[in-house]
Amino acid sequence: MARLDPAIERRLRDLAPQVLGALMRKFRDFTACEDSVQEALLAAATRWPVDGLPDDPRAWLIRVAAWRMTDVVRSELARRKREEVVVSLVPPELQVVLPPGGDEPIEHDDALKLLVMCCHPALSTSSAVALTLRAVGGLTTAEIARAFLVPEATMAQRISRAKATIKTSGVPFAAPTAAELAERLGAVLHVLYLIFNEGYASTSGPALQRTELSTEAIRLTRALAALRPDDGEIAGLLALMLLTDARRDARTGPHGELIPLDQQDRARWNRAQIAEGIALVSTALARGSIGLYQIQAAIAAVHDEAATVEATDWAQILALYGVLERITDNPMVTLNRAVAVAMVHGPRAGLAVVDTLDADARIAGHFRLDAVRGHLHERAGDRAEAITHYRAAARRTTSSPERDFLMLRAARLAE
Repeated sequence: MARLDPAIERRLRDLAPQVLGALMRKFRDFTACEDSVQEALLAAATRWPVDGLPDDPRAWLIRVAAWRMTDVVRSELARRKREEVVVSLVPPELQVVLPPGGDEPIEHDDALKLLVMCCHPALSTSSAVALTLRAVGGLTTAEIARAFLVPEATMAQRISRAKATIKTSGVPFAAPTAAELAERLGAVLHVLYLIFNEGYASTSGPALQRTELSTEAIRLTRALAALRPDDGEIAGLLALMLLTDARRDARTGPHGELIPLDQQDRARWNRAQIAEGIALVSTALARGSIGLYQIQAAIAAVHDEAATVEATDWAQILALYGVLERITDNPMVTLNRAVAVAMVHGPRAGLAVVDTLDADARIAGHFRLDAVRGHLHERAGDRAEAITHYRAAARRTTSSPERDFLMLRAARLAE
């Protein structure tokens, strides 16, 4: 089959979670709905390049996916009919009547509703996040595995088990209520954070950024913030996204090459997004609450407020990373703190922090570990060590722009 037109491919990726959400609202069988949506997407990939885009692509996909559900629904109705016959034979005193549900389902768009539904109470947080990234974010199993720092096969098993767990749990896979949203909020925010990250810095492929993912993550987080305007962590996450995304245009050169933060043209940063992000995180922190996303947003704000690289308040960034490290066990936070340590106390001090991560299986062998080591050795004047680590990082990354950037750094040091 010829390669699908990129514009159609992007349209299908954007519409997939909306179509799945629409089907779930009616049929509520995750596995069957997901299979039907995949068949509809395949049909669109075959038909649209020949027939052209339909007037309403979303409605077209929903209609085709719903047709695919017909046999599933017929089979389910037949099964229920058989069960009703069995139940009718049970004496009334032995029958169980379930109490009615809680408050009414929250009202929001299909993609956000699907996101909250996937963060199912029967699942562990990691399984819920993995399943949601697949259904809502449209990420591949390999991309999700890289986000979790685990092998792809492990992640594939985790997603399969998550679907099976939901099916056997007895807890409805249905539109969430406001109370259920509150219970699942931590997992929901983590999903949005990871979708944004994959969009802002793609872990694989020829492009550094996948704007459709980061833009959708911002849109969904705005929708969530509208539902819960007083939640500091939602505001913090939205601020973090805006403050980070504000640098998007300056992160790549004319040929899509990566431009690191210290070399970016800050005149190209989006000042409106920066102003909004700073206002959001300032208001959230003023309430007295301190959360994971608020601290990261504060770090991003320090970077964005600096008029030049030299004006960056690295001491404040280091202090914020220290707070962040105390509330989350994430090796990437420690790696980022190592860079801040190097900027305040020198590259040797930063390298000492990086060395503490060698025994952490979650990050050992990750390309960013070598990339940071290369950067710090370069700052320390250790050209040979820097070249070795830059090349090692380039071999390990699956992102073409990252690989090209690392190889270029090594080549320049070797001259």
